[in-house]
Amino acid sequence: MSNQQLINKMNHQLSNWNVLNTKLHHYHWYVSGPSFFTLHEKFEGFYNEAATNIDDIAERILTIGGKPVATLKEYLDDSSIKEASGNEDANEMVAELSKDFALISEESYVLVQAAGEVDDEATADMFIALKSSIEQHVWMLNAFLGK
Repeated sequence: MSNQQLINKMNHQLSNWNVLNTKLHHYHWYVSGPSFFTLHEKFEGFYNEAATNIDDIAERILTIGGKPVATLKEYLDDSSIKEASGNEDANEMVAELSKDFALISEESYVLVQAAGEVDDEATADMFIALKSSIEQHVWMLNAFLGK
């Protein structure tokens, strides 16, 4: 594993978070129904967290000598997170976010391993903390869905 390969994996996560951030805004604006107040507020909290993660990841990439991706095209081309379809109801939004967070968690584990291979403990620690937070989100979203 080279430093550039690690940077590529970090840029993939940066892309994921940027697509997810847009999806979270969409869900925040378009959620409706009996869970509106709960989900509207929760989605806002998630996109505020996503914005922090985006900035932290980009700054870490710069710190280790890389260049963070920074265009919508790059985000969409490199992300494993898909955009909102625009047809989701409230429960489908929650289920989709649970899947998205689980995917980011899995990919964060791979990134932690990659950071370990190049002895970048700071990056590994960053993604370990991120993974821990995301796992809690998955649990809470699944609990909301009764899973």
